[in-house]
Amino acid sequence: MANIKSSEKANRQRIKRTARNVAQTTTMRTAIKKLRAAIGAKNVKVLQPLLKSAVQAIDKAESKGVIKKGTASRHVSRLTLAVGRLTAK
Repeated sequence: MANIKSSEKANRQRIKRTARNVAQTTTMRTAIKKLRAAIGAKNVKVLQPLLKSAVQAIDKAESKGVIKKGTASRHVSRLTLAVGRLTAK
């Protein structure tokens, strides 16, 4: 445990930032999991709205600095391709 006042404040800030980042990551992962479940079930009707919400969650996490730009781009690309394959049929 920190004994110096500035260290105690830094610790409080770290806890807040971590909680914010975990919440952002959880939201993003949940959106991705819902989309992947719909892709697995081949439920074409709900793919577009779920893709939109997943991309929004990924972009928001990337803009907040929770994930890197390349990681966000890779996730969006792979999900978009998977949805495109199902809707093209």
